[in-house]
Amino acid sequence: MKQSDATALACVLGIIAIFAFVPAVMDGFISLTVAHPYLMSAVKFAVLSTFGECLGLRVATGVWNKPGFGVLPKALVWALLGVGIRAAFTIFSNGAPQILVELGLPVTPAEIKTGAFGTRVLLAFSISVTINLIFAPVFMTLHKITDMHIAATGGSMHGFFSRIDVAEVLSRINWKALWGFVFKKTLPFFWVPAHVVTFLIPGHFQVLYAAVLGIALGLILATAGRKKTGAPA
Repeated sequence: MKQSDATALACVLGIIAIFAFVPAVMDGFISLTVAHPYLMSAVKFAVLSTFGECLGLRVATGVWNKPGFGVLPKALVWALLGVGIRAAFTIFSNGAPQILVELGLPVTPAEIKTGAFGTRVLLAFSISVTINLIFAPVFMTLHKITDMHIAATGGSMHGFFSRIDVAEVLSRINWKALWGFVFKKTLPFFWVPAHVVTFLIPGHFQVLYAAVLGIALGLILATAGRKKTGAPA
């Protein structure tokens, strides 16, 4: 095991141990999440999804970072995306159950927390399907645009704030990989089931679960970006 791998593993295990064995840390984290949901979502995704991208780089190339990779710009993008994800959770958590009500099903949005298990699964499934079919493709495409811009500008913060030619970047996206892997495979077979679980578990466990998904999200998108299918990514 490389020294960098050992250091990363030690940091991860250390953080897990602190949250597991120091109740005040977990309680404080939950309290901050409740009081400042958008700020904490930004922080969570900035740290954990960026870590997932670094992990993807490590799997693909054997290193955690390299010139031009752009850890800081990536973290900034994930912070902004984290705010959008938190807003999407609010919108779809309230809207999707209401669709079931309007379709005539004998459910209420409040039953996501208090209803029978089958009703809770149905409500959670409705939220997960709608958020992954409507929001996720746009979100993942936006991430791809910013990721390619970061690569094209050398991974620097100065370059990141330069103008993005969105039309030109869209023409260079490897749509075969984005559609064939990210949209077609990970959305129905990973993200829909994963988000069903998200909306079923208690709130304080959702924080931990979302953290794991944040790492997985960064890893999946980073892996998709290096696929060699079709046009250059």
